Amino acid sequence: MTRDVTPDISSIRLFLTEPHACSYLDGAQATTAFVDPAINVDNQLYSRLSEMGFRRSGRYIYAPRCESCKACIPARIQAGAFKRNRKQNKCMNRNRDLNIHLTHQPDHQEHYELYSRYINHRHNDGDMFPPSAQQYEDFIGSIWENSSVMEFRLDNKLLAASVIDWLENGISAIYTYFCPEHSRRSLGSYAILEQVELAKQRQLPYVYLGYWIKNCRKMSYKIDFKPLEIRSGGRWMLVT
Repeated sequence: MTRDVTPDISSIRLFLTEPHACSYLDGAQATTAFVDPAINVDNQLYSRLSEMGFRRSGRYIYAPRCESCKACIPARIQAGAFKRNRKQNKCMNRNRDLNIHLTHQPDHQEHYELYSRYINHRHNDGDMFPPSAQQYEDFIGSIWENSSVMEFRLDNKLLAASVIDWLENGISAIYTYFCPEHSRRSLGSYAILEQVELAKQRQLPYVYLGYWIKNCRKMSYKIDFKPLEIRSGGRWMLVT
């Protein structure tokens, strides 16, 4: 995923999908812009695109370009200024018994089994259901050079995993999947809290959370991580 010359942003071609059913808002139509997959994206370019609100999914970098809807709003946590609230402190305490390990080469069979259980229990009404090994490899198994997988284990049993990308100015939280039987642990929120701690340790200013959608219940958790910035009108603004 490296190249000697980073292309100028203005010269990058974008490809638009046909309008399709939105995964988050019932009845809405979505259009997605993908960065030309022929471009070999280095970390500098990837970081600049993330700063502009783009995201990575598998081997693709994309951003919503919906004609009649602007609901998908890029969001990022100010890691250095982040302070846990009471609920988040309880979440951290509930998971003190977990061991965290960063890897670039996860056991794909072990991770797919966890990913499959997660999709079957938590997203069986979405476009990722039913899960398949090929879907996992395309979406999660595509580990870039600047990627890591955070593994959360209890007595060596994999309870949760987060794919993260290292940017020049932060961490991009790509996707988290976890054991649905441990719902009391709030493993999705815990993963974000640990990513913020990791960003602080590496002196990186932001944790990019992807898109926040105000009227989508599945996205509501992101607003709890403050200070939070959202990108609107071509600039990042602090949520008050």
